[in-house]
Amino acid sequence: MLLGKLSWDAIPFDQPIPMIASGVVALAILAVLAWVFLKGHFPYLWREWITSVDHKRIGVMYTLLAMVMLLRGFSDAIMMRSQQALAFQAQGYLPPEHYNQVFSAHGTIMIFFVAMPFMIGLMNFVVPLQLGVRDVAFPTLNSVGFWLTATGALLVNISLIIGEFARTGWLPYPPLSELAYSPGVGVDYYLWSLQISGVGTLVSGINLVTTILKMRAPGMNYLRMPMFCWTSLATNLLIVAAFPILTATLAMLLLDRYLGFHFFTNEAGGNVMMFVNLIWAWGHPEVYILVLPAFGIFSEVFSTFSGKPLFGYRSMVMATMAICILSFMVWLHHFFTMGAGADVNAVFGIATMIIAVPTGVKVFNWLFTMYGGRVRFSAPVLWSIGFMVTFVLGGMTGVLLAVPPADFVLHNSLFLVAHFHNVIIGGVLFGAFAGYTYWFTKAFGFRLHEGLGRAAFWFWIIGFYVAFMPLYVLGLLGMTRRMQHYDVPEWRPWVIVAALGAVLIMIGILLQIVQLVISIRHRAELVDATGDPWDARSLEWSTASPPPDFNFAVMPKVSGPDAYWAMKQKAAASANADVATPYEAIEMPRNSPTGFICAFFATIMGFALIWHIWWLVAAGLVGAYATFVVFAWRDEDEQLIPAEIVERIDRDHLAKRRAALASARSAA
Repeated sequence: MLLGKLSWDAIPFDQPIPMIASGVVALAILAVLAWVFLKGHFPYLWREWITSVDHKRIGVMYTLLAMVMLLRGFSDAIMMRSQQALAFQAQGYLPPEHYNQVFSAHGTIMIFFVAMPFMIGLMNFVVPLQLGVRDVAFPTLNSVGFWLTATGALLVNISLIIGEFARTGWLPYPPLSELAYSPGVGVDYYLWSLQISGVGTLVSGINLVTTILKMRAPGMNYLRMPMFCWTSLATNLLIVAAFPILTATLAMLLLDRYLGFHFFTNEAGGNVMMFVNLIWAWGHPEVYILVLPAFGIFSEVFSTFSGKPLFGYRSMVMATMAICILSFMVWLHHFFTMGAGADVNAVFGIATMIIAVPTGVKVFNWLFTMYGGRVRFSAPVLWSIGFMVTFVLGGMTGVLLAVPPADFVLHNSLFLVAHFHNVIIGGVLFGAFAGYTYWFTKAFGFRLHEGLGRAAFWFWIIGFYVAFMPLYVLGLLGMTRRMQHYDVPEWRPWVIVAALGAVLIMIGILLQIVQLVISIRHRAELVDATGDPWDARSLEWSTASPPPDFNFAVMPKVSGPDAYWAMKQKAAASANADVATPYEAIEMPRNSPTGFICAFFATIMGFALIWHIWWLVAAGLVGAYATFVVFAWRDEDEQLIPAEIVERIDRDHLAKRRAALASARSAA
């Protein structure tokens, strides 16, 4: 058939919830597109954003993608919590097959399309600025990586209306994910969206590793890098080492489903437990891929808002790299119950407890950084302190689960769900929000509304505890995860309290949206002319807000840690502030549509592979290959920014900074 397995039956006309949800999403997309075209914004978006290879704009787009997908993933969470609140001795409003898709989509979206893009976006934006360089090592590859990630997110959302999503959970364990037990397209949507976005993540990891190792400002050796650069290096080393495992594992499952192989089947020599080993050999490093950048964010925030250098910098570097190595040595604690034996379980249980040690080192270093400092309790600090309390609690429950006998009791219960959210929300998401509020001014040139930011934090953290502490109790009471309905009356009060917590988190998210809208509307009052609103210590704050395309008019020369703080102290002590600056022309990469066009063909290929439309697969493959050939054989020079323009932009920034600082001094 011309359209493979695709037919009108793929659209769930008989299910009102997905039809209404997809209709609302479609109307929102059409409204945005209509506004963009009718207001004449499309040429600007195409020129300055869609085809941009500027690491700052790509970082902003990664972050925007994460925040949009957070709304989608949280809507799934609200549906799960409300379903369980209603489904005591009843079926609730979500049928089992739909509920299974909801919890599978929730986990997949939150890990792969919220947490990952949020952290990669912040790293993309900040790392080159902190290193004192003008862009990443491979700018066009950076664009390709983002648009492939966006392709994966798009395919997941297409499954909402055309076909179905996986019903296997966020990790597709066989044999349930094999063709015999999941004959629909749901698992195929999962596999192809993750394969495509996984390639994007891998190229982003290669790019950032190369940037950090090979492109630093003069004088910035490894032990002068800000801590966020160190945690970014560790994270991207983990990406380069771990994501090929995920790609290979999902490729083997695809071969099982498409070509009748037997890697993970129950028959013909297949080994289900090999899938579980491989997926967690990627999966546990993935936890640290997510949380290590957050550790770097907290290090920057605590140091800046305490007015002190980071306590124990070298021990923090050692702790970061120790986590990077140890994260590959603990994967079996995810399945102590598989029957590997007491000796194997004991080894991995002890390794899990050992990996908590470098994390503890970091917590004490953050506490000592604040000790004796004049801490300013702005919104980024609130997120960071909320993280410390929440993450330590989640870490302790993790050490409890690392004890194999305890894990045998708690495995697959809601206690595990509570622990996982304790570290991912408390660690990764709070870290992302701290970084978002901290660097927002640098990205856009105006501050976020402080009062609404604080209110959002308090609703988030109170909502988190109300939503997830009951799940610890439910786990100890024996309630397993992923239950569509239940009949035990002792569970119901705790389930209802957890649903109320989700409502409080929803209010926190709404406050963040209102904060952004109000901040944009009042941006003239919230403008930052200095480029350094927090009196910070690293090089990104030495540039204008937002930074020019070339980041630095003159490459900074680094003579020690906290490079920008040292520059400020030197400038304050210098009698002559107006030193002649030798400006030169700067060569920058041209924008390129390569990433967007590759993503267009990847979307076509992914959709066609899911629905077995083989001629369309071939067309997408030819188009993607042609795009790479055209890019490889391009014959155009990089753009040259003349020295006069560089000088004018830099002098304008310096004049505005002096005026703002003089105004602040006179007001004080």
